[in-house]
Amino acid sequence: MFDTLSLASAFFLGILGSAHCIGMCGGIASSIALTSSANKTRSLLFYNLGRISSYATAGAILGSVDYLIRYGALESYLRLFAALMLITMGLYVAQWWRGLSKIETLGHKLWRFISPAASKLLPVSNLRQAFSLGVFWGWLPCGLVYSTLIWSSAANSSGQSALLMLFFGLGTMPAMMTTSLLAKQLKSLFSKRISQQISGATIVAFGLYSIPWRGLIDILNGPLT
Repeated sequence: MFDTLSLASAFFLGILGSAHCIGMCGGIASSIALTSSANKTRSLLFYNLGRISSYATAGAILGSVDYLIRYGALESYLRLFAALMLITMGLYVAQWWRGLSKIETLGHKLWRFISPAASKLLPVSNLRQAFSLGVFWGWLPCGLVYSTLIWSSAANSSGQSALLMLFFGLGTMPAMMTTSLLAKQLKSLFSKRISQQISGATIVAFGLYSIPWRGLIDILNGPLT
């Protein structure tokens, strides 16, 4: 499953999810650009690098758990679940079904511990502060990130899962880096119903493509061995 196409797909998922990223993180990114006493472009860059590093760290953690429990036909179950999460993500982006918003509530307990520390880093006065803020903000409860994490965990190792999450994060950077200047224009583009449906349908199609059909047949034909 892990190959160049998967990296490209992870990057593409980040691009398709940019509208959601602007909604979740656009405010803090705009705040950095408007209030930072350091170079604004560099501050935004370091903030986003910190955010993406948290995605990669989460990918490494979840990927290692997946690797440890992998055995026999269980791999087919895990890959099937990952594909179903992609389909769920597509439905979420297209706003055909918002079930992922319920998953976001699972991360709120953790965020209650993180948010006070993150708020102390505002306003940003240096690049180290911007990076640290991004590291904290990368753990903001987000159904889009959660579904991508589950998909990435179906790779062969924690390192590969981390790399997939890294490329996903890089896919979100174009929108996040320009959010302070073009937030309204980007949000208007991505909020158009046709844009949402095309993005969501594309992700659903990739989820269907990712389904391990041979493994699914094995699952339907008999229990785990």
